[in-house]
Amino acid sequence: MSQTSLSAKDVKVLRWTPQAAAFTAISGLVITALVFGPLIFRPEVIDRLTTLFIYILLASMWNAVAGYGGLVSIGQQAFLGLGAYALIRLSNAGVNVYVALVLAVFVVGLLSIPIGQFMLKLRGGEFAIGMWVLSELLYLLVTIDPTVQGETGTSLIAMNSFSPAVRRADNYWMALAFMVVLLCVLFFLLRGRIGASLQAVRDDETAAASIGVNVFRTKHVLFFLSAVGCAAGGALWLATSITFQPRAFFSPQWTAYMLFMTIVGGLGTFEGPIIGAIIFFIAETYFGATGVVYLIGLGALAIGFALGFPRGIWGAVEARFSLRFIPIGYHLRFPRRKLGAKDLSQQSE
Repeated sequence: MSQTSLSAKDVKVLRWTPQAAAFTAISGLVITALVFGPLIFRPEVIDRLTTLFIYILLASMWNAVAGYGGLVSIGQQAFLGLGAYALIRLSNAGVNVYVALVLAVFVVGLLSIPIGQFMLKLRGGEFAIGMWVLSELLYLLVTIDPTVQGETGTSLIAMNSFSPAVRRADNYWMALAFMVVLLCVLFFLLRGRIGASLQAVRDDETAAASIGVNVFRTKHVLFFLSAVGCAAGGALWLATSITFQPRAFFSPQWTAYMLFMTIVGGLGTFEGPIIGAIIFFIAETYFGATGVVYLIGLGALAIGFALGFPRGIWGAVEARFSLRFIPIGYHLRFPRRKLGAKDLSQQSE
């Protein structure tokens, strides 16, 4: 019997597949176990895991605007640098350093609202270049602040009031919390009406607008979320490194890292940036000390994946095995008896 002879009652529309339910349960257990990390792992492992959490956060936030919103930005380091800078200013004003870290993220989020009102009027390459120009402008403005001392930079002095063990554990928990919370926010956004609107906008803005989708507002939501996530990454990075040098935090290299992690893992997928961040983290751990050779290798690897696996690792897995562990879209499951073959499972985001 052909597939077209199936009646509506024969086809099941699923969101939670057995694989997704199992993966969600396992993820919950892993996150719960990670909460106790500082009580279990050695100090150097805690430091490395904190770095991994930041990488996952940054990759996922870049993927949010580029993969889901179709806004390819080469200037997300603007918000990363602002997050670190806001933390410096709030800490110097006498705010508890970890309270200042949270406030810095929200301050940058608020600043991103008027920035987005202007930047989101740009399209395609104009938006990408505009974000880079914005980043450079913010970098210049930060360097003329006497508090920062120009290119010399300054330090997050308040961190010295904590012992290394306490500081290490607190940074770890803050990074884990920001990663989990912001990924959950992105997850629920994509599962809701905004997720459907985003798919329409990404495919064809004009067609999306013609059916009533508020294109600008939909993009602005992702722009805001990405700004908050990148600001959190910058503030957390400063909390771990303590030293703030404007050029280091406003460097385009940060966006290059985000782009690499997303392309390798899978642009426009939820799982892809996480996989890409893990791969980048492993490469940096073992080859980061090689300097220029390491950067050349990353570039060559990114080009190789772009040519050989245009959908990234997870995109290729999805296409080959019809797997998706994060239940964002819907699956159409056809009965085995009707098709005379194994179940077919297709998902639309």
